[in-house]
Amino acid sequence: MPKKNKNNVEDETDSTFLLKIVLYVILASIWIKFQTPIDLGFTALYGVPVGLFIGLIVASQDRFQIDRKIEYVLLIVMTVVTYFVPAGIVL
Repeated sequence: MPKKNKNNVEDETDSTFLLKIVLYVILASIWIKFQTPIDLGFTALYGVPVGLFIGLIVASQDRFQIDRKIEYVLLIVMTVVTYFVPAGIVL
């Protein structure tokens, strides 16, 4: 049975992973909020999660599949949390 060569597999260091997680938390907190809500008929739009969209694009380019799943969850949870706090750019 041939022995697998682990030298060909690129591993991500812990510090790189932590830096990426911090980047996604910061990205998820970027909102463009409106002073007066925009009426869309049946609902009102109070803000747009710009950082979420940018983060999803960046996360989709990650080469590690398991990291990508964690990053998607982190982006969505942090976007929901930062919706309720006064974070973002107010127009």
